[in-house]
Amino acid sequence: MSDASEKLKDAQRRIGTLAKASPELFGGFARVSKVAATSGTFTAAQKELLAVAIAVSKGCEDCILYHVDAALRHGAKEAELVEALEVAVEMGGGPAVMYGAKALEIMRALQ
Repeated sequence: MSDASEKLKDAQRRIGTLAKASPELFGGFARVSKVAATSGTFTAAQKELLAVAIAVSKGCEDCILYHVDAALRHGAKEAELVEALEVAVEMGGGPAVMYGAKALEIMRALQ
């Protein structure tokens, strides 16, 4: 199992711990997440790539792991991720470059 896979499992475990500690809060967040990720005008993969770009610009490595994994499960390709990262870097500057590089590394490790 890759380091990215281990980190993803750790993040999922932490989310599960919070969900058990605060089920009402997490239930609401889970409903918001489900609506946000459901295909509409954008496909589910495109929405996950948007989430990756936001996670990169915010500097949240666990979010990057989670949403890159989801994007892959919905059929996103590396070239699509790179385009989303280009927008994230435009909007996020230097820190987004660093987290964008992490996102690309994570996608390659999770494939």
